[in-house]
Amino acid sequence: MDRILYTHYNDKVMAADKAVLLIENNDVVGASGFTKAGDSKSVLPAFAKRAATEDVAITLITGASLGYTTDADLAENNALLRRMPFMADPALRKSINDYRLKYIDQHLSETVEQLICGHIAPVDVAIIEASLIDENGNIIPTTSIGNSAFFAAQAKKIIIEINTKIPLSFKGIHDCSVPNSYPDREVINIQNPTDRIGKPFIEIDPEKVIAVVYTDITDQPAVIAEPDVKTTAISKHLLYFFENEVKKGKLTYSLLPLQAGIGKVANSVLMGFKNSNFKNLTMYSEVLQDSTFELIDSGNLDFASGSSITVSESCYDRLITNFDDYKDKLILRPQNISNAPEVVRRLGIIGINTAIEFDIYGNVNSTHISGSKMMNGIGGSGDFARNAYLSIFVCQSASKENNISHVVPMVTHHDHTEHDVDILVTDQGLADLRGLAPRERAEVIIENCVHPDFKEEIRDYFQRACNQTGGQTPHILEEAFKFHNRLKQTGSMQKIKTLV
Repeated sequence: MDRILYTHYNDKVMAADKAVLLIENNDVVGASGFTKAGDSKSVLPAFAKRAATEDVAITLITGASLGYTTDADLAENNALLRRMPFMADPALRKSINDYRLKYIDQHLSETVEQLICGHIAPVDVAIIEASLIDENGNIIPTTSIGNSAFFAAQAKKIIIEINTKIPLSFKGIHDCSVPNSYPDREVINIQNPTDRIGKPFIEIDPEKVIAVVYTDITDQPAVIAEPDVKTTAISKHLLYFFENEVKKGKLTYSLLPLQAGIGKVANSVLMGFKNSNFKNLTMYSEVLQDSTFELIDSGNLDFASGSSITVSESCYDRLITNFDDYKDKLILRPQNISNAPEVVRRLGIIGINTAIEFDIYGNVNSTHISGSKMMNGIGGSGDFARNAYLSIFVCQSASKENNISHVVPMVTHHDHTEHDVDILVTDQGLADLRGLAPRERAEVIIENCVHPDFKEEIRDYFQRACNQTGGQTPHILEEAFKFHNRLKQTGSMQKIKTLV
């Protein structure tokens, strides 16, 4: 019981299968967890098993995605009525696209705001992972905060999962706060990524705690792909751009605080900073990935602020073993603070996020395949893109043996309009869209970002659109989705080559 310093909780310790009986059908459950980090590893899986034999289901709100098969098990056992604000699990994705459960895709800074305002139903039960319960019954979180601080404040009942795999040395890296309701909102007084505004624990009303469950499961490791030819090319284009910004006097070699979305492309792009001239970098982001700790180790990155730590197994082992070396270089915050537009704008964040596809005018699709099928949630990319000093989106120019172009005449789903996009980068090159009108943007994007197999056809489309329809943003509506239609019909966006 050395992890429970508040003795009044001792008689509430129970197994996960007993704790889930305290969750009622149709409850709104707010659970910790942000991109596999700090998630419920025993109670939610136990609820999925309960739902396999009992007609019971919940609305589940988390910080972001959960680890292991938790989302899949919940979905496949019909344990979910609604899921928000983010998803990335294949089985959950299938349930959403089959419309067997309702998914609400949200900007990650928005969930707490909507709960505060009553736009969505309030949290009935909070399930929060802890490394320690202090003398006053408060929670020391683990590898993420996400929305946990607010869930604990709003919920009628709280279940605490104590994870004994998390070192007690994690105490002190968290900065927890809960915003006031409108109209009495306070300024978020963060002027530097190192600033603290909250408490190093999640404040709890002990009377709400109905169960304490022990677990000893580590976070599911992230799968981090090594930089390849394409991601290395993207990184080089971006570093060259930053070098030119320094030469023009717009930036220094410490740049401005960096943000990067999760995934192999963004992670590889950040890895490029290791062997660069850029030093004394800082980060104000959501997810701290392998690249964060690689850059700290290389001496390029001085400090990182995020909402979760999501790393590969090898990086996790190194982090845990040498945590004292990193502790004074990290802060974990609630996601309504890590993603707060107010702070993003004030700090002048350089936001680097990943696109599924973008079009010739700079509109970005981050979430859907062919307009209808959800791939993954929008996450926090919109929080940063709209408010960043520089809004950068990266992706490969083509994939699947170059059968799919990721630069298209018109995106099939809009997540980020051209108004929120400054820089686009593929393995082919970089398009600087700042200060350009739509037709100018198209010229730069086609010239710099399109894969050679598609460039001639996309340029022909744009020129004919200008001549035939004209306007501020020329399109031939009958042809705007021809790439996607061809993919559906033939399995490739490539034109069928005719023999002469």
